[in-house]
Amino acid sequence: MKFGKVDHPEFIDFTLPEDDSRTKEILENSQSNQDLSVYVGCAKWNRQDLKGFYPRGTKDELAYYATQFNSIELNATFYKIPDAAQVQTWRDKTPEAFKFFPKINQSISHMRRLNNVEQLAEAYCDNIVHFEEKLGMVFLQLHNNFGFKNFDRLASFIEKFPKAIPLATEVRHHEWFDDVKASSAYYDLLEKHQVTNILVDTAGRRDLLHMRLTTPTAFVRYVGANHPDSEYKRLDDWVDRLAQWVGQGLTNIYFFVHQNLEKESPTLSAYFINKINQQLGTNLKPPTLPNASGSLF
Repeated sequence: MKFGKVDHPEFIDFTLPEDDSRTKEILENSQSNQDLSVYVGCAKWNRQDLKGFYPRGTKDELAYYATQFNSIELNATFYKIPDAAQVQTWRDKTPEAFKFFPKINQSISHMRRLNNVEQLAEAYCDNIVHFEEKLGMVFLQLHNNFGFKNFDRLASFIEKFPKAIPLATEVRHHEWFDDVKASSAYYDLLEKHQVTNILVDTAGRRDLLHMRLTTPTAFVRYVGANHPDSEYKRLDDWVDRLAQWVGQGLTNIYFFVHQNLEKESPTLSAYFINKINQQLGTNLKPPTLPNASGSLF
């Protein structure tokens, strides 16, 4: 994952910002009786960088991956809209409790930039719903140059998006965060339609990281910097923040680990899962690491 990559991560201040005051209100007002759900995964299951994660002779990487993680941030759907048969194949290879978090196709978000995309979005949703109970949340990632001037397009897309499909969004243009009018309009839009604001933690774009929730769901895209001196402290800080939010009423944690070199993603995920289990009393199974017992401790 090249996004947010820097040459010298040792010079980056990875301190998590303070919560936005509205976040606490969102959590305390959620009034949900839902039990806490925690899903942790990687971005892909078939990256060349991850070959060492799979036991020798593994014939079906998704089937094995799904025995090690309870979810996947499905970036494959960004590049090609899968047909219903493909979605059903993926669904049927995974355990009952497994969840998919597919990205909305680039033809919708990047090529047409949310303009005249009704038919494409309908086709995408018609196929994605075949994940059935294994569909976690769909997410829309917009281009770096999709600024606030395109607000009406985003608002129209969100208003028309099927309410039966949970949606999260990620904006990357600096205007959405530098301009108070833009950020207020954006967050108000998401709150109104119960759309989750994605939290992006990456070295080269610290401006994207704002502790602002719009639903009682924390959808975190954590991009490691392949810098061992910082990674574990960063994950510790996330565990502490998530535990704080759980105490305030957070009901869903969706945490996906990326790396510029993905081979370290399972190791970081295992560390994060162990820490979350210790802090929150959850019972997530950490992935088995190559040449290890599966535990980092």
